Amino acid sequence: MLDDAKAAEFRERGFAVVPGFYDCERDIVPILRGIHEVIGLVRSKHGLPAAPEFRLETFDEGYPELLARDRRYASEVYDAVKQIPAFVRLVTHPHHDAAFRRLRDGSLPGVAAGGYGIRVDNPGEERFRADWHQEYHAQLRSPDGITFWSTLVPLTSEMGPVRFCVGSHKAGMLRVVSRDAAHPDKTGAYGLLIENRDEVVARYSQEAPIPAPGDAVLIDFAVVHASGFNVSRRSRWTSQIRYFNFRHPVGVRIGWCGSFAAGRDFAAVHPELVADE
Repeated sequence: MLDDAKAAEFRERGFAVVPGFYDCERDIVPILRGIHEVIGLVRSKHGLPAAPEFRLETFDEGYPELLARDRRYASEVYDAVKQIPAFVRLVTHPHHDAAFRRLRDGSLPGVAAGGYGIRVDNPGEERFRADWHQEYHAQLRSPDGITFWSTLVPLTSEMGPVRFCVGSHKAGMLRVVSRDAAHPDKTGAYGLLIENRDEVVARYSQEAPIPAPGDAVLIDFAVVHASGFNVSRRSRWTSQIRYFNFRHPVGVRIGWCGSFAAGRDFAAVHPELVADE
């Protein structure tokens, strides 16, 4: 799936969009059907009418009412959909392993446990929006990692596509502060803030590609990026699947341990990368 030009683009820019990385009918549609059924079950549990019949373009049509009724109902859907078998099959898609080995010569790829899921970015929500960050701080496992990001809905600029600081991965891992003072409700990985964030971001040009369902955005663990602001009327459904290199010496040293999702504090593993607040 990766020719020399696309591989060179990834290494130079820290990310690359690969069109048609997945087969939509085989790989993506079964996930959408599963999401639709989960939404229906949650609606029934809470006494709401059945979700409309499945349609590819509006598979999540029953979700907004759950969100409006009670944020906790929507959270049930969020936690459940990552367990859909069709999505778990996508996590171990052969293209991931092949692409990782193509981009990381001599690597031994691993799937980051707790590092894969389906994000639901709802219109107007800030608490769970990912500010400028690098993947490694929230994932650990190994600094040599790649995230396979894809959209499950037709993406628009109003939905807030991911923004990248082009080439920022070349600076290596940056220091962070452990809490965003401007948003104290953000906790865990969401609360991490790059030290001197605005100065760092200003050094780079930014791009926000708009891939289609079936495309994959390959993201270096060290590239600085952020979720956009969803100002549309529809939730942004996306998939994130993270792989790492077992052979990286830092990964070996820390025993490929996880970060927040594994119950570990990044500061306890890498105190040298946490700045004084």
